[in-house]
Amino acid sequence: MRSIAKHLIATETRAISSAKAATAAVLPVTDKLRPHLATLVGNGGVRALLARSFALASAEVSWLRAAQISADGEMEGLEALAAELDPAKFLEVRVVLLAQLLGLLVAFIGPGLTSRLIGEIWPDVPFKERDFGKEYDREKAK
Repeated sequence: MRSIAKHLIATETRAISSAKAATAAVLPVTDKLRPHLATLVGNGGVRALLARSFALASAEVSWLRAAQISADGEMEGLEALAAELDPAKFLEVRVVLLAQLLGLLVAFIGPGLTSRLIGEIWPDVPFKERDFGKEYDREKAK
């Protein structure tokens, strides 16, 4: 999942112009994914998915515990975390968090639907870069 998460983050980061970079969302991939997920699982489902992915990622990246998911599903405290950490460490936070979210999506809606959802949001990402079935199998084998 991490390789797919890194690819999506890189794709979305390139899409943000340097003029918007200062005001861009801290997690643009997640923010772009949120309304599509709400269509599938509702706002409560989105919040539950984000909260669970946050909890799983926090177990791996302990300083993520400084942030939290609000009642409306917004990630609070990440801006402060981004300001405190060096960009490489914050990229690690973003990758771990997105990888956990993608893993939950694969577990709940399956690799095919997850891949199709990602393809609809990011049509320029080639299928081989979003082959969740292959990626999921590889991670289960570890």
